[in-house]
Amino acid sequence: MEIRKILADLMGERNRIVRAIDALLALDGIEVPASGGRAAAAAKAAPKKAGRRGLTPAGRRRLSAMMKARWAARRKAAAPAAKQPAAKPARGRRRMSAAARKKIAVAQKARWAARKKAAAKKAPVKKAPVAKKVEAVTAPAV
Repeated sequence: MEIRKILADLMGERNRIVRAIDALLALDGIEVPASGGRAAAAAKAAPKKAGRRGLTPAGRRRLSAMMKARWAARRKAAAPAAKQPAAKPARGRRRMSAAARKKIAVAQKARWAARKKAAAKKAPVKKAPVAKKVEAVTAPAV
């Protein structure tokens, strides 16, 4: 825990104790100064505690009733839709018929044959033979 949080908690506790003492003093008939009293001094010293506000039990019951009514209405609205015939569940993997496979195979073989025929028409151009380099024979140095 951080030191500031511990201090804030302790000061809040001190304020509660001082208010309780002032209330008991007031019940006993002892006058507590309105301004500058212990509770006022303690309240000035204590920093404001930032925190979440909680729900009261009555508020929680109201919220629960509202949510139950909301969900009941949603279920009621969804009930007529559920009575309609359900759509066909999606099948797993789609399968191809044997006839379709054969048709695709024939078309592919025709494409291969056409490509092979086109490649045969484009006969590679033969290159002229390259003459071998002949090394010049030099006379031996004398």
